[in-house]
Amino acid sequence: MAVSVVTQRETTLWDSVAELTEVAQDKGGDPLFWAIQVSSNLNSLGVSLPSTEVAYLLISHICWENNVPITWKFLEKALAMKIVPPLLVLALLSRRVIPCRQFRPAAYRLFMELLKRYAFSFSSQINGQNFQKTMKSVDDVLHLSQIFVLQACEPGVLVVEFIFSIVWQLLDATLDDEGLLELTPEKQPKWATRTQDMEIDGHDSFDGKRTECRERLRKTNMDMAIELIGQFLQNKVTSKLLYLAHQNMPSHWGDFIQQLRMLAENSSALRNSRILSPEALLQLISDKQKFLSPKCKISLQEKFHAVVDSGSLTSSGQCYGVSRSALWLPIDLILEDAMDGYQVTPTSAIDTLTGLVKSLQAVNSTTWHDAFLGLWIAALRLVQRERDPIEGPVPRTDTRLCILLCITTLVIVDLIEEEELALIDEAEHSHNNQWKEKQVGVKRQKDLISSLQILGDYEGLLTPPQSVIPVANQAAAKAMMFVSGLTVGNGYFECINMNDMPMNCSGNLRHLIVEACIARNLLDTSAYFWPGYVNGRVNQIPHGIPSQVPGWSSLMKGAPLNPSMLNALVTAPASSLAELERIFEIAINGSDDEKISAATILCGASLISGWNIQEHTVQFVIRLLSPPVHADFSGNESHLMRYAPMLNILLVGIASVDCVQIFSLHGLVPQLAGALMPICEVFGSCVPDVSWTLTTGEEISPHAVFSNAFVLLLRLWRFNHPPLEHLLGDVPPVGSQLTPEYLLLVRNSQLVCFGNAPRDRNRSRRLATVTSPSSTQPIFVESFPKLELWYRQHQACMASTLSGLGHGTPVHQIVDVLLNMIFRKMNKGGNQSVVSVASGSSSSSGPGSEDASLRLKLPAWDILEAVPFVLDAALTACSHGRLSPRELATGLRDLADFLPASLATIASYFSAEVTRGVWQPAFMNGTDWPSPAANLSNVEEQIKRILAATGVDVPSLVAGGSSPATLPLPLAAYVSFTITFKLDRTSERFLNLAGPALETLAAGCPWPCMPIVASLWTQKVKRWSDFLVFSASRTVFHHNSDAVVQLLKSCFTATLGLNAAPISNCSGVGALLGHGFGHFHGGFSPVAPGILYLRVYRSIRDIMFMTEEILSLLMQSVREIAGDGLLREKMEQLQKTKYGMRYGQVSLATAMTRVKVAASLGASLVWLSGGLSLVHSLFKEILPSWFISAHGSDQEGGCRGMVAMLRGYALAYFAILCGTFAWGVDSKSSASKRRPKILGAHLEFLASVIDGKISLGCDLATWQAYVSGFMSLMVACTPTWVLEVEVDVLKRLTKGLRQWNEEELALALLGRGGGGVMGAAAELIIESEL
Repeated sequence: MAVSVVTQRETTLWDSVAELTEVAQDKGGDPLFWAIQVSSNLNSLGVSLPSTEVAYLLISHICWENNVPITWKFLEKALAMKIVPPLLVLALLSRRVIPCRQFRPAAYRLFMELLKRYAFSFSSQINGQNFQKTMKSVDDVLHLSQIFVLQACEPGVLVVEFIFSIVWQLLDATLDDEGLLELTPEKQPKWATRTQDMEIDGHDSFDGKRTECRERLRKTNMDMAIELIGQFLQNKVTSKLLYLAHQNMPSHWGDFIQQLRMLAENSSALRNSRILSPEALLQLISDKQKFLSPKCKISLQEKFHAVVDSGSLTSSGQCYGVSRSALWLPIDLILEDAMDGYQVTPTSAIDTLTGLVKSLQAVNSTTWHDAFLGLWIAALRLVQRERDPIEGPVPRTDTRLCILLCITTLVIVDLIEEEELALIDEAEHSHNNQWKEKQVGVKRQKDLISSLQILGDYEGLLTPPQSVIPVANQAAAKAMMFVSGLTVGNGYFECINMNDMPMNCSGNLRHLIVEACIARNLLDTSAYFWPGYVNGRVNQIPHGIPSQVPGWSSLMKGAPLNPSMLNALVTAPASSLAELERIFEIAINGSDDEKISAATILCGASLISGWNIQEHTVQFVIRLLSPPVHADFSGNESHLMRYAPMLNILLVGIASVDCVQIFSLHGLVPQLAGALMPICEVFGSCVPDVSWTLTTGEEISPHAVFSNAFVLLLRLWRFNHPPLEHLLGDVPPVGSQLTPEYLLLVRNSQLVCFGNAPRDRNRSRRLATVTSPSSTQPIFVESFPKLELWYRQHQACMASTLSGLGHGTPVHQIVDVLLNMIFRKMNKGGNQSVVSVASGSSSSSGPGSEDASLRLKLPAWDILEAVPFVLDAALTACSHGRLSPRELATGLRDLADFLPASLATIASYFSAEVTRGVWQPAFMNGTDWPSPAANLSNVEEQIKRILAATGVDVPSLVAGGSSPATLPLPLAAYVSFTITFKLDRTSERFLNLAGPALETLAAGCPWPCMPIVASLWTQKVKRWSDFLVFSASRTVFHHNSDAVVQLLKSCFTATLGLNAAPISNCSGVGALLGHGFGHFHGGFSPVAPGILYLRVYRSIRDIMFMTEEILSLLMQSVREIAGDGLLREKMEQLQKTKYGMRYGQVSLATAMTRVKVAASLGASLVWLSGGLSLVHSLFKEILPSWFISAHGSDQEGGCRGMVAMLRGYALAYFAILCGTFAWGVDSKSSASKRRPKILGAHLEFLASVIDGKISLGCDLATWQAYVSGFMSLMVACTPTWVLEVEVDVLKRLTKGLRQWNEEELALALLGRGGGGVMGAAAELIIESEL
């Protein structure tokens, strides 16, 4: 009953308003008096104003029965006196007037006049009564929520949708009026632009009755609509609201922009407009940032300028050392880090570098031209650091050239294809994609071309290593002949010597880079015509060339694979994928001898120096390690047995340090491990009663194939490190996660995802079909029972002492036989074995026993199971004097010769025993054990010189001394065993496993164990002395944390040139990484601090401590950068320079560059040292702890405030770089899935400080600079991150920024935050009007 009364009263109320309006209209009353009456009546009845009901009533009254001037005047007064809400009136009119604009041009004109008055100011409306109800009514009228499909229905969101819809309706109407809608794909407007009702009366007293007048008005309306569109795009408030529409409604915005471009390109009204030109309109929509005011385009460097403009940062006018090129320093560090032959990675260097380049390009705000140039220069510097290398088991020139000519090129392929895929995807989601198709792949590819053209100016970096000069000259000759119009095939260069060419074909590394790019369709042969690319022309092809010589061209023409052909194909890389496919086909379907030849070819030059096809070659090798089962195969044994000779060739062929590193760079370590495990399982389970004879006459057994596969497999993870290493600290050391389980997990993930992601699909299309994985089925360690049994035993051996050997068991019997076999000479002549197993049992000896041992025919896995007990018995016998050290070393060598795979168990056993501390030391006196005395003092002195050159002073390192050299017994036994090997090609692949294990073992022992080991090996291999001394110098950092801090400080000092003279240019990458390490004038050159750190950090366990030191050094560096300037200012007052030039203010851009370089160095060191885990710890623990802790500032003097601000900015760069290195700037990497949680926790900490829930210990200026700087960089460089932040956190952060007068940054942050904060962003924009 009550509801009925209220409804009846409301009806009476609105009837009275309608009656009042009709009376005033009939009498021609004063609109102001009418408005006062209506307002008074409504107020007296308790109706809150503005009233949506009155708005509906007035618009219904006007359209169209009362479309007369006085009713429009009533409406205008109602708006002026806030009786009706303007937005609702405009919404209602847009639905009524725009479709009828052709018949009622005067009404359309009045509508646009009202738009001019009321559609550009919202502050009074949003704070007025009933605003939420008003916007709900607007939504009901225009169906905004349905059209734009946004979940949030906040008033701010609806305001954005309203403005967007009004502008779009004006655009649709204008296109329709000019007949341009026919050019759109839909051929119809987005909004209603024409009435569906037939216009009958044509009566419009307000329009006038003359057709000519109406046409003139229509034309004027068109001009005014275009003017309004321009105003909406230019106005401070509406342009920002439209920016929010662009950010949060991309598909609708894309269609809108397409129509705007169509208007700009085809509108005659726009061309004739005096207010807005087509060019001006295109400029307005050319960049999404144009919709923000200039202040909103936050630049951290501009902020820095604002901070120091009034400061006293000064410097000499001389070169200050660090240039902007140093901003690409992280690339140099990552590339040089890949040269550590002791470590392989499960991930592709291509993916790592791609993410890194994208991060640096975004954070440094550079063009892609600069990014590509920085990448090329870093890769060239990597090659040039190998100018005079030392000898040793480390990656050499081949690996460095692989990075320059293959990995770097593939990184650029990925970056360009990413742009193409993004444009194609955008085009597929747009109704009109013709213009986009024209732009696909253009921008980044043009930047690549320009970067390569500029690269020719860096002549010093382009000098090729001696080994590739002929190849570079050939590339130059090829280009020269092409430019000269002489067409020759690849076979031509197989037939001639470059010395026979009739012109000077002096090539450099740029020629090889261009060829690598052409091979991958990044460039075409037009590159040969670049200015300065070739230095002449040739008129004719040299005569006297044989018609056919052995080579790839001959093979493709059907020539047989004879010895001369084999030699030619092994020494020259394939030039195309087709040639590799031919070899692969022979390897699968050829005869046994052809299989061996094909495997030999694939492991030759095509793998090592076939940079244009290397990504295919490594895939072919992986496939051949898992050959298919032939249809005619039958039998119980594995089909792999039939491929034994070929598999052995492959295993030996890829065993070098460079080859393993090349597989690692291509991200194939997990797949290589997955291919090696079945080989180990099959051949390790085989009784060695069969053998195969190779084409060279060499005979191999299953033990040989197994050992080659097993040793190679174990080089793929840190098998010899004790489990204790993995348990220290919250963050595991880099590489400690490399276990068989982890490698197979990555392998399974790679194969399951193969070809699913757009980038993977593109990459899989580039790779040959035959190199696609033979099986995508997951495999696990449990898939290989024998391997799993050994692995579990290995883990148990590393964790605790041996136990469980029962008397009379098969293992016990094998142990006895092995002991008799390897110590048979010592056992002769007696009835009791010199060496017995721990149980005390004895072994019989004599001819019969010796014959049995020589005829030991057991599977390799069974032998490996017994080896730890053999080693334990032998070491025990040696410690009790029953076995001499020489006999122990000889016996171990016999065991390794019998089954080379036992090297792994020998290494892991001695590594574990050293940690137990139960063995007596061995005196290295030259009688019982080998003596290092001949050169130990020299080695220690060289170590001190290396450390001193890098700024590290360790007083505890005393050269010489009278105390005898001692080593723990297991280490003494192991080093004595390793020096029994000769350095030949056969032993090299096994020493590549034993060597790193020896260094790790010695490094974990007290000083000076490692110098003693280095001295012993230097006596064995003098040409390795520099390498061994350098390796020994690294051990210092395992024992002395102060040395680590000093080394880190040297890295910062060298990079920033903080200790350099004013005229010095000794800083940047050159000072940090130098020229690697090598010889000069017969001596050992100083090692740059960065090189030393890159070879040390993996063995430092407490990386949390290192991170805190890096952060501290970064802050210290910032203070020194500023303090350096203050010192120069004081000098200015005292003297002039030698040349009479007064010291002036240092370039602020240079100073900021130095701060950014310091931050990028710190971020690089953190990421390298601890990877993803350490970056997570940085955000969750280290940075919050730093901010809440107090930091002394008594040394900062007069620049305290400026240094505090600079520290905040440095921390912002440091943090954002750490995050981008770990997670990427987008969401394409797997690591990015963990970003929302970690970043969210960090931003929650920032918001909590702003809310006053957490107290700060640091300087407030540092805190504010960090927060504003971090937010600025997120907005500008990593907008994807902002979308992942919780709405509540964003709003709290925005509140803090506004408290610091960072209104524009707050708006930009909300603008990037997605639909959830669009309403808050809109309200902030509107409030900023006030």
